[in-house]
Amino acid sequence: MSPYPNSKRIEFLATLVTDHITAMIAYWDKDLICRFANASYLKWFGKRSEDMVDKITLSELLGPLYEKNLPYIEGALRGDAQIFEREIPLPTGEPRYSLASYFPDIEDGKVIGFFVHVADVHEMKLLEKELIKSNEVVTEQNKQLKNFANIVSHNLRSYSGNLGSLLQLLDIVDTEDEKAVILNYLRDLSKSFSATVDHLTEIVNYQNQQERPHVSCNLLQYVNETITILKLQIDSCNAVIQIKVESRLNLMTNPAYLESILLNLITNALKYRHPQRRPDITIQAWKTNTSIVLDIRDNGLGIDLNKHGKSLFGMNQTFHGNADAHGIGLYITKYQIDSLGGGIVVESEVDLGSTFRVTFN
Repeated sequence: MSPYPNSKRIEFLATLVTDHITAMIAYWDKDLICRFANASYLKWFGKRSEDMVDKITLSELLGPLYEKNLPYIEGALRGDAQIFEREIPLPTGEPRYSLASYFPDIEDGKVIGFFVHVADVHEMKLLEKELIKSNEVVTEQNKQLKNFANIVSHNLRSYSGNLGSLLQLLDIVDTEDEKAVILNYLRDLSKSFSATVDHLTEIVNYQNQQERPHVSCNLLQYVNETITILKLQIDSCNAVIQIKVESRLNLMTNPAYLESILLNLITNALKYRHPQRRPDITIQAWKTNTSIVLDIRDNGLGIDLNKHGKSLFGMNQTFHGNADAHGIGLYITKYQIDSLGGGIVVESEVDLGSTFRVTFN
């Protein structure tokens, strides 16, 4: 600190005090030459006082970090205090987080240098990162919980509706043969319902784990089970269902999500059928080098993608004015496919029909 009188005495006292401070303290003159550095500052950079004070420049000390700090250095030399966070690599290569402050030293209206105060906030920064990570986990768990509630309310509604309709039919039909057919429907529905409950239970069991459960699922089996669940709707509108899925086509995925995706997409194909023609739905799948692709194509009402394309998978979005439309099915489907690391695209023309293509990676 040579610009001051009795600089040796001042330097001695400053060194005596600052060497007992854990924070890094230094002084750089306007030419960016080090004039003082306490023990913590020297230790951080792995320097000795005799090799640094009155010899080394700030650019030599900081190396590549100098360019990052230059805006703050220039700000201090203009007379403005600077406070900023920085990740500084130690000589060992290990990075540590610091909070740096540059305070200009002004004499007779001119900046003759600036004081540097650097606090090691490494542990605090690590705690902050852990807090952010914990918050992200909680946010994701809340999303999973909301998604689970949506699955339960949306998927089980199909069972409830089918069960009610079958029971009404059972009261109406007269012959034993007709009753036997309905009872078979009820048995199949009961089996599918039990499987759905089992899959939803799996989600609950794994809710607090990072990874959702993935098991080998036979795609054709799940397609057939979905058709069984929707048998009443299919028969009531005399729909034609064409299934072009190889029996050996398996994929590693979450079974509850796969069931929900199939149920939502096929239900939509039935629900939004064209009133002037017989529903024709084709379910096709094939394997590529990197994925399994599933197409569900219908000849229904179609969707105006120019009008609704951007909001197609949004929450509470409906497009045809159906009284029983809840605007949740495609939202759930998109969320589940994204969660599985897959993708979904849509091709559709109004009055001609739609094709939903799902890619499972």
